[in-house]
Order: sequence, then C-alpha cells, then structure tokens
Amino acid sequence: MISIGQSVKNSVMALLANKARSFLTMLGIIIGVGAVIVIMSVGAGAQSLILSQFKTFGSNLIGVLPGKSDNNGPPTSALGVVITTLTYDDMLALKNKNNVPNLVAVCAYSRGAGTLQWQSASYDTTIAGVSAGYIDVEGGSVADGRFLTPEEEQNLAKVVILGSTVKNELFGESPAVGQRIKIKKLMFEVIGVMEKRGTVAFQDYDDQVFVPVKTMQKLVSGVDYMGQIRAKIDSENNADTALSDVEKTLRERHNIVQADGSQDDFTVRSAAEAIKTITSVTDALKFFLTAMAALSLIVGGVGIMNIMLVTVTERTREIGLRKAIGANSANISNQFLIETIVITTLGGIIGIVGGILISFLISVIAKKLGYDWEFVITLFSILLSIGVSAIVGMIFGLYPARKAARLEPVEALRYE
Repeated sequence: MISIGQSVKNSVMALLANKARSFLTMLGIIIGVGAVIVIMSVGAGAQSLILSQFKTFGSNLIGVLPGKSDNNGPPTSALGVVITTLTYDDMLALKNKNNVPNLVAVCAYSRGAGTLQWQSASYDTTIAGVSAGYIDVEGGSVADGRFLTPEEEQNLAKVVILGSTVKNELFGESPAVGQRIKIKKLMFEVIGVMEKRGTVAFQDYDDQVFVPVKTMQKLVSGVDYMGQIRAKIDSENNADTALSDVEKTLRERHNIVQADGSQDDFTVRSAAEAIKTITSVTDALKFFLTAMAALSLIVGGVGIMNIMLVTVTERTREIGLRKAIGANSANISNQFLIETIVITTLGGIIGIVGGILISFLISVIAKKLGYDWEFVITLFSILLSIGVSAIVGMIFGLYPARKAARLEPVEALRYE
C-alpha cells in the first residue's frame, strides 16, 4: 500500500514533469485566492479609513437633520431632497440648558456655493453659514484673526473667515485679515483665517469659507431654514439622555403629539450610532465582495477538473500498468485526488503571497496619496483561502480520480 507521503511525492514529480501545464492549471486558483486576499484586505483598509474619518469628530456628538427616517435608513434630506423643517430658533431652543442640560455647544449650518472675488482674483468654493459655536462643536482653530461672535451671528454681520486653501488662492502670501472680498455682489470683511486642517470625514475643511448663519440665510441664500444642527454632549455616557431631550424639545416646538417618532419631521442621531451603522454597512459590503471573489475559485476548480480528466486519459497505460502490478482502485483514486489537492494548495499559497504583495502595494499608494489607510491581512483570510482552495481541489478532483480508478487493467494496457 502506498503511503500518503509517497503519493504526495509522486504528485509533485508528475506536476514537475509538465511545468507549464501545471502552472496554467493552478492559475485559476491563484487568481481566485489572490482576489479573496486583496478584497478582504482592501475592504478592511477602506473600512478603517472611513471609520477613522468619522471618529476624528469624537463619539460625543449629536446630529439633527431635517426629514424623518426609520431606525436604519438615512433621513430624506441626506438623499438630496430639500426639507425645510429645521429653523434657527430650533438651534436656540437646543442651546437652552433648561431643555437639553447635557449639551455644551450647539452649531447650526446653512451651506451653499459661490464665487469669491478680491481685486482681480476670484475663486469658487463652499460657503458655510455657521453659528458662533462652530469651533466648540467641530474643532479646528484660527491661525490669524478671530472667529465670529454671537453678536455678529445675530446681527446679519457681513464678516467672513477663510479656509487656508481659499486664503492662498485669493491672497497668496499677502495678509487677508482686514481685507474686503465680494461674495455674490455683497462685500464681506475678512476677520480670520483658519488653521490648515485637511480632509476630515471626506470634507475638505480648508476649501471653504465661514459666514454667520443668519447672514447666509437672509443675504446670501435667501432661505429661512437650516441644513442641519450639530451639538456636543458633555459626556458620551449621557448620549441617550441628550438624544431623548433633543427629540422632546423639537417635538414640542414642531407641535408633534406622538412621542414614538412616527410623526417626526427630523432625525436625531449620535456619532456612536452613525459609526455603528457605517461599520455594519461596510461589513456587509466586505462579505458581498469576498463572496463574489470566491466565485472565481469555482471557475478555477472547473478548469482543474478538465485538466485532470485530460491527464487521466494521457496516463491510461500508466494506470493499467500500476493495477497490473498490484495497485488497487483506492490507490489510483487517491493518487489523482492528491495530485489535484497539491495543485490547488500550491496555487492557494502562491495566490496568498501575491494577494499580500498587491494589498501592501495598495496601502503604500493610498498612504502616499494622504489617506489614513491600514495594511490589514487577517489570519482568517489566509486560513479561508487555503481551506477553500483545498476543498475546491477535493470536490473537483473527485470525478477524475474515480474515473481513473474505474479503468480496467487489461483495457488500460491496450490503450494507445
């Protein structure tokens, strides 16, 4: 009886006897396993990038958006539909400690786009109407000058704070504070320039300007509603209490009778909830993409089965000779089955190495482009790839192995 070790040795020798065909046989498995490794790594890297962007704000934030949503879906306003249910007075009500005692800062937002002009220079950018609590909520700091005051927020002051990119585009090395720029035919005084911050949560904080939110509403956009409201909680442990107080306050202001959320015309979410939702969505996406990549392993398995059937035909006389000198059907079947498993396992190992190298290259390129991209290769992905490739070898090698085992010695020896 031939040992498993001897069968593996014979399988390797058979593969080496026809290197080109052996490699082409393994190619489907190599590509499939490599794709699984790359997709799982890229998925983990992309997920870490997305979560790190949102975690930059911290988990002690609350967001209020106009429009109702269910527990899992986004509010209607997030889909691009204009909802006008949030107002400036809603923001003032949330700032009132009697209504929501756990909020330490609140900021209202009204955004738009426009062209800024200074002398002969002009620049198109985002115009963010914000309230005076912006820095307390969002973070960041002023590099030159100051941020707007509550009085300027209330009095429709025509003042503007520039992001660092906008400042450089309009003024270059010249000082900006104290200068007057034109925004939609209105003259605004530059009172500050923000410290360079970069992109956070996929928003370029440097390529925008900030004006008082009521000025944005009344003079620039001509609207009387808010795009959103954000608030900072005194402690993450008080998030549920703060969420409940915010919902209660807005329901009272909007004359909503039901307290179960069925009639709400707004959506309140905490940053922790948003991070949890994003994690669930990205996990599902990773699973789906990995499953799609794994389908290529089945294609590779079919290719292996076809090649092994050809191999059985080519080695018919060899099979007859081995049976004639004492090998039984189990020996023949095991030999071809082991050959298939060896092919798929070697292909799996090569695919893993190739997938790791490609994943590493992707992470290097992403970091060069300025993204906070983690290079992640999990033990699970490696074990999954090896296990799946071995199973594919067993499944698709079983039929050729049984066909070889069923050959009659006399007929096999006669085969030309």
